Amino acid sequence: MNTDASGGSENVRRVKRAKGIVVGKWLLGLTVGLVAAEAREMWLQPERFAATPGATLLLDLTSADGFGGLGTAIPRERVARTCGRLGAADLTLGVGKAAERSWQFPVTLTRPGVAVVGVELRLRLRELEPEKIETYFREIHAGDDVREVWAAVPVPRRWREKQGMHAKTFVRVGEPAAEERAWAEPLGLALEIVPERDPTMLKMGDALPVRVLRGGQPLAGFALGYVSSGETREHVAVTDAEGRATAMLDVRGTWLVYGTDLRRAAGAIDRAWDSDFTTMAVEVR
Repeated sequence: MNTDASGGSENVRRVKRAKGIVVGKWLLGLTVGLVAAEAREMWLQPERFAATPGATLLLDLTSADGFGGLGTAIPRERVARTCGRLGAADLTLGVGKAAERSWQFPVTLTRPGVAVVGVELRLRLRELEPEKIETYFREIHAGDDVREVWAAVPVPRRWREKQGMHAKTFVRVGEPAAEERAWAEPLGLALEIVPERDPTMLKMGDALPVRVLRGGQPLAGFALGYVSSGETREHVAVTDAEGRATAMLDVRGTWLVYGTDLRRAAGAIDRAWDSDFTTMAVEVR
């Protein structure tokens, strides 16, 4: 995969060969208890990114090894929470149904505005073979602090991690009021990407500035990937002290912004690591 990386004034470009997206690539194959790791993307995407007031749309929750089209349905029992907002009002997602390649949540959009919707999955434990850890670190752009902690673990090493997964997306409903800024307010996901410009009005060549919040607070030094559907090239941006980052959206289509926050599990006896994987899907015209 070709990668454009930027953080402050530093810009790095490198090439990676991989099956799909590599930054923040994570697994959805975890059951209650512990299972083997499987690298997967997870995202929430509307059947279309614009609708008329009164319309009912389907939102697809799916996972795949790389971003591009729908992949595999995520069972409803894996969903811990759904949430949404249309303007200043709360937006409720229906229970939904299983489709061939996604779980589909219906939502009725009653009035003009920008709808913001999110999903969080239940926490799960995963185990990863020690020989795969370095690949994993490269994929999520792990920092030196994480690498040093792992390197200090005596042999035989064992990797256990509890993971949370979070996804959000947007739908433009009719013609929102000029002062409409629902898209700029967090939904309250545990790890959340918040756009700093209207994500329903993006055009090719636009930059998309965002904030990253963990527990509602800015997360500095966090690697974000920006990738368009079906592409093998990604842009990577690292958040500043205020949790802000930006990258250019240089092709038309659906884009995914995503990343993984990996950290030591303080005080835990069943694992050494905690992580959160978060995504935000937008359309570029």
